[in-house]
Amino acid sequence: MAASNQSNAAAVRAFRVLETLADAGGPLSMMDLVNALGLPKQTVHRILTQLRHAWLITRSDDDRRYECSPRVRALAVNVLMQTGPAAARHGLLEQLVASIGETCNLTMLSGNDVIYVDRVETEWPLRMHLQPGSHVPLHCSASGKLLLSFLPRERREHLIDTLPLRRFSDRTFTDRDELRTELRQTRRRKMGINNQEHLQGLIAIAVPVMLNRNRACAAIAVQAPIGRLTLDDLLAFEPELRVAAEETARTFRR
Repeated sequence: MAASNQSNAAAVRAFRVLETLADAGGPLSMMDLVNALGLPKQTVHRILTQLRHAWLITRSDDDRRYECSPRVRALAVNVLMQTGPAAARHGLLEQLVASIGETCNLTMLSGNDVIYVDRVETEWPLRMHLQPGSHVPLHCSASGKLLLSFLPRERREHLIDTLPLRRFSDRTFTDRDELRTELRQTRRRKMGINNQEHLQGLIAIAVPVMLNRNRACAAIAVQAPIGRLTLDDLLAFEPELRVAAEETARTFRR
């Protein structure tokens, strides 16, 4: 029984380390974790070593700080896509699509990409088919630029400096300083805009799903081909998107 209790306690401590890293919004040093968890330095070091060997955490570029690994991020996304609140979120997307008549999706950051956590397609024959779990680039999608703009400065700058700014169209941001200017404007208006930056002929806007005043955990976006709607037409849907985003935020706060 004593051995079982010790194993349980060790598992809980390891989970607390992962939870703290996930909540930090950026890499943490070992001493950051020691101070946040109130555990002895030797204990935290041992847990970090075990988690690294299991590929549950990785070291940042400076090799002195830690963050959750892609394995943990993938697990988190799968949980969000398939557990209880997922049905409520899908229902909110369905209501939104029924109201505005265009394809809508719920997205989150996943490493250097945006991942579609959920998506409801319009009935129009002219549309882009993407399944939940699909990835799109950060620098040329409405949701990607929006979520990037809300990241803590250090993490945001690291991504801007390291992202491969691949050109997908003649409107794609490939200059890092121009992207920074776009992100400042995006953060100020609390809305991401994709004006044919990823795919020629496809436009989108996105609004944040806010956990609190400053932290966006996801985004809700609407997209349409320019053969059917203009960007001004999409912008007219902003009030409906913000209502859906607030309702969706409540499912994350439970």
